[in-house]
Amino acid sequence: MGTALATVGNVNVDLIMGPLAPWPKPGSEVICPNDELRVGGAAGNVALAWQAMGLDFQSAANTGSDHFGDWLRSNFGAIAAGWPRCSESTTVSVGITHPDDERTFLTTTGHLPKLSWSEVDAQIDWEKLRGGTLVLCGSFLTERLSAEYDHLFDRADRADVTVALDTGWPIDGWTQEVRERALNWVARSGIVLLNAVEATCLTDTKSPEQALVALSDLLKSDGVAVIKLGPEGAIARQNGQTFRASAPKVTVKDTIGAGDVFNAAFIAARSQGSILQKALEQAVATASLAISSSPRRYIPEEVSV
Repeated sequence: MGTALATVGNVNVDLIMGPLAPWPKPGSEVICPNDELRVGGAAGNVALAWQAMGLDFQSAANTGSDHFGDWLRSNFGAIAAGWPRCSESTTVSVGITHPDDERTFLTTTGHLPKLSWSEVDAQIDWEKLRGGTLVLCGSFLTERLSAEYDHLFDRADRADVTVALDTGWPIDGWTQEVRERALNWVARSGIVLLNAVEATCLTDTKSPEQALVALSDLLKSDGVAVIKLGPEGAIARQNGQTFRASAPKVTVKDTIGAGDVFNAAFIAARSQGSILQKALEQAVATASLAISSSPRRYIPEEVSV
């Protein structure tokens, strides 16, 4: 796997507020002790983590034509220079954290469904990315793009680019039609990175371990299936061999985007030659640090990316 990296998918604005419990009564007002406005979306979180790690990467995304779109671009500078603007408002997601470490999201439709394959294709320097890895995120939020995924996979194949897929959660749930679409994407990917609930729902299995085998069996030769288990760490499978990494006990401050940070660290480690077990451990350590630090940190002192 080469060192070149790219993200494609959902970059939006996150407004994080909380912790809040219980859910407020309609018509009332509740004071939240914490708030943070930050780059969000799965692809945005991966890009933000890579940027913090000092890595060189490409990012194909879009924004709305408003001040939030300008703000998103300002966070990435030249990396966002090719992002097209659409007429819709920039997508905003309000994440409400809760004392039990769960969270609730309220998200506007905004610009994300307008991102197209032609726009993505024009933004990626495929020769520069040749032999590298493209992290594909937010499949169910970028509807226009995901309808054209076959073109993206074909182009990645021609450039010898490994697609690392994190579909996210389907808005309408895991219907049979949604599962069939997503399983076709998995079959064309070189790496798949899902959380436990996504993986078991997608594969219609009872446990993460069963889902891991099912996903691995669908992937290309030498493909890597990864399932993120939150406080229990993560598991991965390649060529019939299963790997596991445990998570350290940490004091959680904010779990939003933890899986995306995991993805960023895992792909970064693999791109730089780490064996699968080491990359899995590094990703768990990085995500654990991110959710337990404020301001958020991405590089544990004992791990060098």
